[in-house]
Amino acid sequence: MYAGQSSIRRAGWLFDDTKRKRSRRVVKLQDFVVKALTSLRNTQSLASDTGFQVEHDLIFRSGTGSPLRQRNVKHEFRRLLEVAGIRPIRLYDLRHTAATLAVAAGVSVKVISDQLGHASISFTLERYSHVLPSIQDEAAAKVERMLMGSSPDASTHIRRVPTEHPAP
Repeated sequence: MYAGQSSIRRAGWLFDDTKRKRSRRVVKLQDFVVKALTSLRNTQSLASDTGFQVEHDLIFRSGTGSPLRQRNVKHEFRRLLEVAGIRPIRLYDLRHTAATLAVAAGVSVKVISDQLGHASISFTLERYSHVLPSIQDEAAAKVERMLMGSSPDASTHIRRVPTEHPAP
């Protein structure tokens, strides 16, 4: 897949390298997403089949092979939300949703920060800290299992330590 940025100019799309080196990053996709994208790519017509010349190697493109128009993507996204019975959101909100789900799933905040291209982990923590309280109990339970073993009654693993020292 193309590793760069795209922007809209009056004459159409411009595909170019990213503005900053740190903007270039590899994001690991889930296997089911890769399979879906591969399947979509395999079902697309070749330029010779449609009669149109495909300028760019795009997975999401118009019927003529050109890049999708932003307003058409927004319109289709809104339509799909309505059909699914989901309240209207911006397409960009899916980025926040994906990051929130990753935090809730216990993915390292460093990994999430790198995927989102944040300059620091602290920014990511500030932005997604609202998810952390919901996973505090699970984190405590994981540490307890690690320290005490998998016994449901952890008290059997605790030794009493005398609080007073014997007199010399």
